[in-house]
Amino acid sequence: MATIVVVGSSTGGLPMAYDVRKHLGKEHTIKVVNAIDEFNFVPSNPWVAVGWRKPEDISFKLEPHLTRKGIEFYHQTVTKLDAPNNKITLDDGSEMDYDYLILATGPALAFEEIEGFGPKSHGGNTVSVCTTPHATEAFEQWEEFCENPGPIVVGAVQGASCYGPAYEFAMIMETDLRKRKIRSQVPMTFVTSEPYIGHLGLGGVGDSKGLMETEMRNRHINWICNAKVTKIEDGKMYVDEHNNKGDVIDQHELPFKYSMMLPAFKGSKFLQELAEPENMGGPLVNPRGFVKVDSYSRNPAFHNIYALGVGIAIPPVEATPVPVGTPKTGLMIESMVTAICHNIEANLEGKEPHEEPTWNTVCLADMGDTGAAFVALPQIPPRNLTWAKRGKWVHLAKIAFEKYFIRNMKAGNSEPIYQKYIMKMLGINRLKSDK
Repeated sequence: MATIVVVGSSTGGLPMAYDVRKHLGKEHTIKVVNAIDEFNFVPSNPWVAVGWRKPEDISFKLEPHLTRKGIEFYHQTVTKLDAPNNKITLDDGSEMDYDYLILATGPALAFEEIEGFGPKSHGGNTVSVCTTPHATEAFEQWEEFCENPGPIVVGAVQGASCYGPAYEFAMIMETDLRKRKIRSQVPMTFVTSEPYIGHLGLGGVGDSKGLMETEMRNRHINWICNAKVTKIEDGKMYVDEHNNKGDVIDQHELPFKYSMMLPAFKGSKFLQELAEPENMGGPLVNPRGFVKVDSYSRNPAFHNIYALGVGIAIPPVEATPVPVGTPKTGLMIESMVTAICHNIEANLEGKEPHEEPTWNTVCLADMGDTGAAFVALPQIPPRNLTWAKRGKWVHLAKIAFEKYFIRNMKAGNSEPIYQKYIMKMLGINRLKSDK
């Protein structure tokens, strides 16, 4: 009998727990450790931040649903990982042994890397949509802003790796301002470390550059690319603009009354602490605390540790003048869930792991009243399939997908949701690809 511990229970960790429970024998113990006691559907946070959703619309308590599936739930934070001895330490000081550890921790938000960055609850001067509590705080400030509007600065700072929500929130805010009939009072500037609009950390997807530039122009949103944010004061952002050689060509002081910038990510704190010696990383993690994985989503040094989602180490798709990270999207994470489950199943049968996740990218980006879909199969060029399309159908599809995903998570359904729903909707049947 084996004990499998899953750390994290968001859009990767919760399906992971359900999947191993479904496919492994009942004699095995499944434990989930999570720092908060509820599931939040993170992709809906931009809607929460403008009041189109309430937190309770996209959240539910974890324990009843996990317990019903025979999964033990621990509402605690992991403070230490002792990989050689197969144990983790929890914030109450207790230790938990494991035979297999699955790290689905998500990211730590690196607001501290820029002076004055982050929501007020972190001592900063911007808002955030990275967590549902952050989005709730952002909505409170959004309501105040709409009473006395002014300039908006929105985008993603250097080292960010998840650009879709930045574009989404810019468009959602713009749509909400039009609905409130105050759009004419709000200059908007999109600031991004990407070398061009629509790069997305992927070197572009289809004609994402043309599509997103057109959308920005139609909505009268200005932009600055190759941007490095150096400091954020109350109501002012300092931005160095670079050319394609990496030289600073302009320095901007952007006034704002409301600003949301996506941060760079790091691994969870207990993983960052394993990055020893300084700047060298370690056998388990890279220097930023992201978990190193092989082609089976398994750590190369500790073969009973698997990892998935935003917390794994993936190199940038290409070199850029300002650092740009690589996104880990839902379809990619889902394929990691499936591969990890099958590989642990093989391990328990005395076999070697055999399944590799497909690094395919599908993104549905809501724009408030329309949307854009981006497909890159595989994520890293050259690709077998790549395209970007725009239409109201994407907006409607994302609304439907939100409800579909939450319903499945409440029911404990471990089916491959992205493959069943999104790929079928897009008419894409071929999922296998070489990395």
